[in-house]
Amino acid sequence: MREPVKTHLPAVNAPLEWATTADGILYTAQIPNREDGSIEQGDITAQAELTLSNLRRTVEAAGGTMDDVTQVVVYLPDPADFPGMNAVYAKAFNKPYPNRATIVAKLMVPGARIEILAYAHVGRRSAAPARKRAGAKKATPKVKARAKSKPARTRSRRR
Repeated sequence: MREPVKTHLPAVNAPLEWATTADGILYTAQIPNREDGSIEQGDITAQAELTLSNLRRTVEAAGGTMDDVTQVVVYLPDPADFPGMNAVYAKAFNKPYPNRATIVAKLMVPGARIEILAYAHVGRRSAAPARKRAGAKKATPKVKARAKSKPARTRSRRR
């Protein structure tokens, strides 16, 4: 079952959470959102720094570190922002870096030049794996009976 993560970010008037966890995995989407709810209006460097800071603080609120982040999807509306984002991104993570994809797409938040979707392993599974039923019989594979076939005939040549 998913659980919301209490973060430093303000509640939003939308059907979403900044972050949730389920079975020890953190799911989060971050934008250059300030604690007062406003969007950072600076260049890609300023926006990427704030977005990655929001990600770090959210991962920590869920009980993890940036080393627990396993996959990141970065959305940029302008491909020219890639080098600036990449420079900030490289400082936010240690090697080996998380798996990453960068997608050029229009963003829904006016003024935002970056959005990051991230997954992190921050804990153990919340539920025990299903157990086998006591007394359950082991399934045996069914074998189709083959019809008896006649032995193959061989022709002998007489010389």
